[in-house]
Amino acid sequence: QVQLIESGGGLVQAGDSLKLSCTASTRTFSSYAMGWFRQAPGKQRDMVATITIGSSTNYAESVKGRFTISRDTAKKMVYLQMNSLKPEDTAVYYCAARWVTNRDYSIWGQGTQVTVSS
Repeated sequence: QVQLIESGGGLVQAGDSLKLSCTASTRTFSSYAMGWFRQAPGKQRDMVATITIGSSTNYAESVKGRFTISRDTAKKMVYLQMNSLKPEDTAVYYCAARWVTNRDYSIWGQGTQVTVSS
């Protein structure tokens, strides 16, 4: 069973930067597409950024130009670099994994809180 563990959340001010990390406990990490999702209080969980096994990326419109997703296959890590943070970025951020032949993300981390004060 694959386990994902996020780290790097915290409390920052608007305009600051933060980098989230996600480590995966699997020998087949290179066969998983990875993603970052977030859920604000009272709202549904939304996609923030995804990265394929070939490192193609996709971003939500609200974070384009500010956030960057990357992966290090050797270290089995996925990162989310967040710059120019806004109060509306406040949410619990989740790392997720999707097996290469699956359509949906089915493996989730426990989440890490990001709070951006104005």
